[in-house]
Amino acid sequence: MNEGLIDAVTSRVLEALSGSLPPALLIGQEPPESLGYRYVEAPPYEAVVIGSLTPGELLFFRREPVLQALLEGMPVYLYTPGLPGKGSKNRALLARLGSAQRELKAWGVVFTDGQPHRRLISAEVARQLRAQNAPPPPGATLTPLARDILQGPGEPPGGA
Repeated sequence: MNEGLIDAVTSRVLEALSGSLPPALLIGQEPPESLGYRYVEAPPYEAVVIGSLTPGELLFFRREPVLQALLEGMPVYLYTPGLPGKGSKNRALLARLGSAQRELKAWGVVFTDGQPHRRLISAEVARQLRAQNAPPPPGATLTPLARDILQGPGEPPGGA
């Protein structure tokens, strides 16, 4: 067999497969689990994935692309195994890190562990589900904008 040909075909197939995933700006390290995006380093992208943060980055979070994405209503996901502080003996610092996490959640950052049972539903997917009059899959994590889209006008909060 021609090893070069096999490598070339394999590369083309992998490129085609990764091209079908929507682009997401990656902050930090790439999560080991697939979150349903291909990672890019510059616009255009449809979401932001924060794969990891250092303690200092979490405590004083001011990443401009993330803040801009949140202002625009773009989904921002934080991969929770990439959070710092697990196993720390310093309770005061752990409390402060927890407070910083709550602040990110309040801003609209969606925390995910990357497990397949917790599929991330973005606004675009929510629009498709709404057009089909279909509910989100069980155990799905909805972005705040996706939740609003699925609830629609005139429905009570928490209906999705």
